[in-house]
Amino acid sequence: MSAFPIWLIALDYIMGAIMWTLIGRAAMNVFLPIDSGFFFMRMFVKVTEPFMKLFKPVTPSFLLDPMIPLYVAWFFYMFRFYLMPWLLGYSVMGMLSFPLESDIARGLYAIFG
Repeated sequence: MSAFPIWLIALDYIMGAIMWTLIGRAAMNVFLPIDSGFFFMRMFVKVTEPFMKLFKPVTPSFLLDPMIPLYVAWFFYMFRFYLMPWLLGYSVMGMLSFPLESDIARGLYAIFG
C-alpha cells in the first residue's frame, strides 16, 4: 500500500464502493422491486441512481432493467483494473491488487485464518 500515493488509494476506495453498491443494487433487485419501501433497497437506489443516469447514453437499450446496474459496475471494474494501472505506468498489478478488496481480504484472513 505504501507504494501507491494516498490519492490513488482514496480514488480506488471510492470507485470500489460505487462498484460494489451497484452490484448490491442488482442483487437486491432479485428479491425486491426498485420502488420497494425497504430501507436498504431505497438506499441502494438513491446512491446509485446518479451513476445510472450518467451512463444512460452508453447503456444498450436491449439490456433488461435489473442488469443495468451490473453493466455500469462493469465500467468501474474495467477502469479500476485496466485503465488506472496503465495511466500510472504499471504493466500489471495482479489479482487482488485493488486496495479496497485487498484490505477486506486481509481482514477476513485475520479473523478466520
